[in-house]
Amino acid sequence: MKILITGICGFAGSVLARTLLEHQPGLQLTGIDNLSRKGSETNLEPLRQCGIPVHVGDICDPAALGVLVPADYIIDCAANPSVLAGVDGRSSSLSVIQQNLYGTVNLLEICKSWNAGFILLSTSRVYSIPPLATLPLSETDSRFAPVFRPQDSQQTSGNVQVVTGIPGLSSGGVSEAFPTAAPISLYGSSKLCSEALALEYGSTFGFPVWINRCGVLAGAGQFGKADQGIFSYWIHSWKSGRPLRYIGFGGSGKQVRDCLHPKDLVGIILQQLKSQPEECGRIRNLSGGINNSMSLLELSAWCHHRFGPSRSEVDLSHSDANESRPFDIPWLVLDSSMAASKWNWKPSTRLNDVLEEIASHAESHPDWLDLVSG
Repeated sequence: MKILITGICGFAGSVLARTLLEHQPGLQLTGIDNLSRKGSETNLEPLRQCGIPVHVGDICDPAALGVLVPADYIIDCAANPSVLAGVDGRSSSLSVIQQNLYGTVNLLEICKSWNAGFILLSTSRVYSIPPLATLPLSETDSRFAPVFRPQDSQQTSGNVQVVTGIPGLSSGGVSEAFPTAAPISLYGSSKLCSEALALEYGSTFGFPVWINRCGVLAGAGQFGKADQGIFSYWIHSWKSGRPLRYIGFGGSGKQVRDCLHPKDLVGIILQQLKSQPEECGRIRNLSGGINNSMSLLELSAWCHHRFGPSRSEVDLSHSDANESRPFDIPWLVLDSSMAASKWNWKPSTRLNDVLEEIASHAESHPDWLDLVSG
């Protein structure tokens, strides 16, 4: 089978490419990347040394796509992945839509002409911000957690509490049934529009489409920043003694996200490559889930235990409780139970193993943040 991976020099794309070859050596992989993300150039030659032809080009440019050899499937990993994209002063709103949506449209046109399947790596940030921002939360010594109140009409399904008053929310996390109404950020809306168009193209022109909504991806070699790749950014910053602060939510650092290594996506992607979407649905959450979730405060404690005290702790003690950023939310953990029941999928890399992988990378690459910042 021939597969084209877009954004192949990014963290997710490069990990998927290498892991796919490890699991199924007969695959013929090709990649394209515009190398716009600082640090992505470090993956170019290693991928080529794995025997993967990588074209330097932009999926927003039809001419760049026109030179590619037809494939049986496209795995779309290309995106500006920051929730602050278009409002951070570093990227324009138009550029976010062009890259994340128009680029996807070009790929769907290619799928139509090649009669190729399409797999989109989407995001947990397609879920509506207002209900996430106003979830009733309890507060432990180290994290926030949703409160399931009697007026929410709790029901029990197995060991999972289902809240009928909040669609798509249970003690297992946020499911595919959770609202996706705006506002969800320019990044989230560009991915949600991409999902809709991908499903429409697949239905209209008869090619398979899969949508994988991923939790927070993390692992060694990620180009971590404060607004994207937070686990990598935090650990590298702690190791190098860079300033760190808890933003908003009382300055406590108790906001929670789940963590998923991208190599754990490969098992379900290999199944999708061989299946027809109507067999078990086309949109799936894929995440580390509750067991692989962590607050920033807990992550700081992990870093202190792993590396010892850091100058970063001084900055954390001066966090501003009233400071806030657009689109920040106190708790978001995806529920992947549908993927578990339909595909027998679950993440295989434990949270501590993901963090340890990043920590080892931070020790061997002390200047990593300088390389990938900007």
